[in-house]
Amino acid sequence: MLWDIDGTLIRSNGVGALAFERSVASVVGAPPAVRVTMAGKTDPQIAREWLGALGAEPLDDLVDEVLERLEVEMRSARQEMAARGHVLPGVATLLERFRASRTVAQTVLTGNIAANARVKLETFELDLLVDLEVGAYGSDDADRTRLVPVALARLRQLRDTVVEPAQTWVVGDTPRDLLCAQAAGARCLLVATGAFGKDDLDGLGADAVLADLSDVDAVWSLLAG
Repeated sequence: MLWDIDGTLIRSNGVGALAFERSVASVVGAPPAVRVTMAGKTDPQIAREWLGALGAEPLDDLVDEVLERLEVEMRSARQEMAARGHVLPGVATLLERFRASRTVAQTVLTGNIAANARVKLETFELDLLVDLEVGAYGSDDADRTRLVPVALARLRQLRDTVVEPAQTWVVGDTPRDLLCAQAAGARCLLVATGAFGKDDLDGLGADAVLADLSDVDAVWSLLAG
């Protein structure tokens, strides 16, 4: 099980985006005059697009600076995120059920860099329910479509467990999550709990599309069955 975080497991209700904006502002020396869409993208991808739109140079060095600053900003925003954000319906129960299963390996596949993924999950007390060591993160590759093999390789190397892509589910809330799954030959469940409504996600080719994860028994039957 490869779970996306933002819009799938939790909603930070703008706190994460604000931390990113502060990070860019601290590097370029002023509040950014342009915005970029973030849904489904990796943190390095967002940073590069944002800095490129601002004409900032040298781009590679500044991307690294933004990501370093983003770690600081996300740690500082934990209290605000806890106050404004929330865990999405059904998530905690599902993660607990999969964690208790002896037949399912469970981790995250997210565009967040690894440090920030941990901060977000710790903020909402979800971090101990998933095996973060075998996860795949934006810090592993800016191209999300390359991340399923990263997680499966870590599972093999660190847990001596071989899982084929066809035995793998990617659960996310954007078309980019689907592209990620398709690139690796994995299955995909899309949920309309993020920036895209169910009508936006229906018909894209996912194995299943749900309004949310609140019907825990139905989701369990779909994913574990």
